[in-house]
Amino acid sequence: MSQAKSSVVAPYFSNVEQRRQANTLGMWVFLATEVMFFGGIFIVYAAYRLAYPEAFKAASNELDLVLATVNTFVLLSSSLTMVLGVHAAQTDRKKALVMYLLLTILFGAIFLVIKGFEYAEKFSHHLVPGYDFIFQGLFANQAEIFFSLYFVTTGLHAMHMVVGIGVLLYFAYRAWKNHFSSVYYDPVEMVGLYWHFVDIVWVFIFPLYYLIDRT
Repeated sequence: MSQAKSSVVAPYFSNVEQRRQANTLGMWVFLATEVMFFGGIFIVYAAYRLAYPEAFKAASNELDLVLATVNTFVLLSSSLTMVLGVHAAQTDRKKALVMYLLLTILFGAIFLVIKGFEYAEKFSHHLVPGYDFIFQGLFANQAEIFFSLYFVTTGLHAMHMVVGIGVLLYFAYRAWKNHFSSVYYDPVEMVGLYWHFVDIVWVFIFPLYYLIDRT
C-alpha cells in the first residue's frame, strides 16, 4: 500500500472529506490575510495615484510594457498547468502530475527571469529610488514615490513566487515518490490555490502600474 493511501486520514479527522474541508478552510484563511496585505499596498498606491496623477502617468511610461505583457501570458499559462496538475492528482496520473508541476515551475522561473531583466533596466536607467535616482521632467519627487511602490509591490510578488516555486519543487518530488493519489491530493490543490492567488495579484499589478494613462 502506498504512503498516500496508508496515511490519508490523521487521527483527528473523522474522514477524508473532513480533512479536505479543514485544509481548504485553512488555506482560504491564509489567503485572506494575503489579500489584506496586498490590499493595503494597493490602497496606498491609489491614494498617491489620486494625489499625483500626472507624475504617475509619466513614471508609468518608463516601465517596459512588452516585457510585462509577456510575463502576463506566462503567468496565465502557469495557472493553466497548475489546474491540469491538480486534475492529474485527482485522477491518479503520476507522470502527468509531475510534468504539469514542473511546467508550472518553468513558467514561474521564466517570469522571474524576465522580471530580473526589467529590474536590471531600471538600475541602468537610474530609476531605482535612492541617492542615485534620476527622473527627467517636472515630477522627479513624485515619480520616485511611484517607483518605490512599484519595487515594493513587484518585489513582494516575486518573493511569493519564489516561495511557490520552492513548494512546487518539493511537491513534484513527493508526486514522483507516489505520495499523492485520487484520495490524497489536498496539498496539490492547496498549493494550486496559492499559485492562483499569486497570479491574480499580478493581474492587478499589471494594469495599475503598466497601463495607467499610457500613450
